Parts: sequence; C-alpha cells; structure tokens
Amino acid sequence: MKNFVLGTAFLMFISSLPAEATNKHTISLKTSSDSYQMTFMQSFGETLPPVGYVNFCRARSAECRPSRRFTDRIQLTQERAAALRKVNVAVNKAIAPVTDMDLYGEVERWTYPVKQGDCEDYVLLKRRILIQRGWPATALLITVVRDENNEGHAVLTARTDRGDFVLDNKVNQVKAWADTPYTFVKQQSARNPLVWISLLPPDLEPQPATSASNRR
Repeated sequence: MKNFVLGTAFLMFISSLPAEATNKHTISLKTSSDSYQMTFMQSFGETLPPVGYVNFCRARSAECRPSRRFTDRIQLTQERAAALRKVNVAVNKAIAPVTDMDLYGEVERWTYPVKQGDCEDYVLLKRRILIQRGWPATALLITVVRDENNEGHAVLTARTDRGDFVLDNKVNQVKAWADTPYTFVKQQSARNPLVWISLLPPDLEPQPATSASNRR
C-alpha cells in the first residue's frame, strides 16, 4: 500500500506540471543514416550486477522477476517522448540529491526515494512511474555509466524504435545515449532483469564500482 500511494502521488505531481514543461528540448524523432549506427547500444555478453542492485532484489524479489510479456523496444511517438521528459523533470524536481553515506550511513543502498536519494534511486523511481503509466518493464533498463569525471553513475535507458534514450538526474533533457558525455558500462538484460550485460568491449575491462554521483 505504501508503494502504491507513493507512486500515485508522483503521478498526480507529474500531471500537475504545466504543459510547456514537456515542450522544451523535446526528443528528436528523426534519425539520419549517418547517425544510425550510434542509435542503439551494443552489448558484449553477461557481466556481474551491481552489489546495490543485488541487495535491492533480495529485499524486493517480486520487482526483479522477468516480465511475462517481452517487448524489445517501444514505439516512440511524440506523446511518449513528451512523457519521458515529463517524468524525468518531475522526479528530478521532487527528489533532492544526497549520497547514501549521508542519508543512510552506508556506502551503497538502492531504494525508492521519498524526498532525497542518489542517482540509482532516481532511476528506480522513474522506472516505476513509467511502468505504472503503461510502459513495458523490458524497455526500461537500469544502466551504469562512467560520468564526465570518470565516476560511477546510474541512469535509466528507454529502449525505443528510434534508439536508446537516457533519463538522468543530472539534466532534465532526455538525450540519445550517444549524445551524453558518459562511458556506458553495463545494464540490465531486457529479457531477465537479474542478468546484467556489459556495454564495454572486452579490452576496456575492468569495470568501475557502482557507487553513483549525485550532481545535477
């Protein structure tokens, strides 16, 4: 019940945002032939999941089960593109960034935020809200990256027929993954959320720790 009430409150908050909030910096739905190769992420086999995610799934096993219906990519209409930005802006506005150490006295804890959280908490909440709004879980993948400071960071990847797009607590604009300043390290498997897939070519291993940056 508590989780449902929290999700409903955020959906009401999102719906109350002014219309112009979804019209600025909208996602381009055009893909040129030159950029097509960079539209979709490339994967390089299975890898270890983040420790924080493993602990999250131990506490919330029902949320880490494979979906009964598999949708590889969702059709990205203008309405869905606007919905991605609306959710990204709403959660970024509602949650204040703070480290797990400052909030919980722990190096790493993945959970749904209420008023404060770090980057993976933003990701979990955005993912849950979009799923509640009808998005398939298999098209919304938690993704670990190295940020512009070469620090661990987490973002939400929306897999669409127009490419892979990133919802990030550092910026309100929803960007194509290749337009971010990040090195993409690993993400959930679309078919089984308990399995994680490397986004790094083998010669770029080892991978960084999962602890995430909170700066926006």
